[in-house]
Amino acid sequence: MITRWVWMLAWVLVALSLFAGPIAAEDWPQWMGPLRDGRWNETGILDKFPRGGPTVKWRMPIAGGYSGPAVAGGRVFVTDYVRSSGEAKNDPGARANLNGRERVLCYDAATGKELWKFAYDCPYKISYPAGPRATPTVSGGKVYTLGAEGNLLCFDTMYGTVAWQKTFKGDYKAATPTWGFCAHPLVDGKKLICLVGGEGSVAVAFDKDTGKELWKALSAEDAGYCPPSIIEAGGTRQLLIWTPQTLNSLNPETGEVYWTEPLVPQYGMSICAPQKAGDLLYANGIGSVGVAYKLNKDKPGVEIVWEGKPNTAVYCAGSTPIIDDGVIYGNDCQVGNLRAVDLASGKRLWESFEPTTGGERRASHGTVFLTKNADRYFLFSETGDLIIAKLSADGYEEISRAHILEPTHEAFGRAVVWSHPAYANKCAFVRNNKEIVCVSLAK
Repeated sequence: MITRWVWMLAWVLVALSLFAGPIAAEDWPQWMGPLRDGRWNETGILDKFPRGGPTVKWRMPIAGGYSGPAVAGGRVFVTDYVRSSGEAKNDPGARANLNGRERVLCYDAATGKELWKFAYDCPYKISYPAGPRATPTVSGGKVYTLGAEGNLLCFDTMYGTVAWQKTFKGDYKAATPTWGFCAHPLVDGKKLICLVGGEGSVAVAFDKDTGKELWKALSAEDAGYCPPSIIEAGGTRQLLIWTPQTLNSLNPETGEVYWTEPLVPQYGMSICAPQKAGDLLYANGIGSVGVAYKLNKDKPGVEIVWEGKPNTAVYCAGSTPIIDDGVIYGNDCQVGNLRAVDLASGKRLWESFEPTTGGERRASHGTVFLTKNADRYFLFSETGDLIIAKLSADGYEEISRAHILEPTHEAFGRAVVWSHPAYANKCAFVRNNKEIVCVSLAK
């Protein structure tokens, strides 16, 4: 009898192993990861890089762009710009006039094989005109892309067929911001929430399957660049929309405004998504603009805990900071270093140029993209280096560094790569304006 039960149990285990299939690796379906919080939860990741750097699994040619890749369902989605005429000169005070085509590219995540692509004519009149800015967002068998001139498209992930599309300039009379449309689209339930612009339509929620407008809200002289984000506070889910004039909390189901606070960065550069930790919310931007708010417990609302000063806080731009164990880690856009700040008080704890520019001197908009994995961080520097480091209130401890990509963009007289990487399938996926590369980070 015992032998018979042992055999039955063995057959059950065999059947489960055959039909359950392999455990799926964690996807990176949008900007800053599955929850947009800069956390990467895969295990089995290397502790330090081997001599000569991590193994390159594949690399493929790509054209210009700042948009990061998204990885989901064994596929990589990224956008670029193929220029046909005009001078792509970077000038923060002037817009370049270019002709060319924006493209949406889909690759096999394991091999780099191109699976499909879609291209459309798109004249540019923006500053820093290399290409699209927004990372694709993947959800429910569809991928959503937003181009630098406001072309929003929804594709079937398998074949690349267009399910629906919008043009922010045509459909909403929204003016293209100086640095293009940048805010990464957000899927929330059945909604796709976008920063659009135009009268009464700074924030717009679309049916993610049909493109039908569900609601629109807010007016502003300029919509800015900050991606929409969702927090939960006061017993309520709240949608945060930061324009260059105000930080706003909305009901994500209706667009009703819960609260509004003035928050005015220089040059209209509302960029970084506000970050929540416990009952505190930190929002910051260029021009020493930074505020820590306490979120109300019983209903939507905030009160100011502290405001940043020239010698406190950190003021970020191209890279959104991460809050971890009561410490804000972010790179200061005007100084260009990585800085640690006490969330409760705004006091600066330490700073270093090593993970941003690799130097020691001030560098305007020196940038590093931060991602936490287990008890350490993977930092992708504007120099094209991937860094493994420990970050704490006590300091910056670099463990390992490898050069992954050449910095092919120009900014403030130096070469940079300004594109947020994706981490999935125990790999890092990074791009510049010449190639996209997949490197193995498996232990």
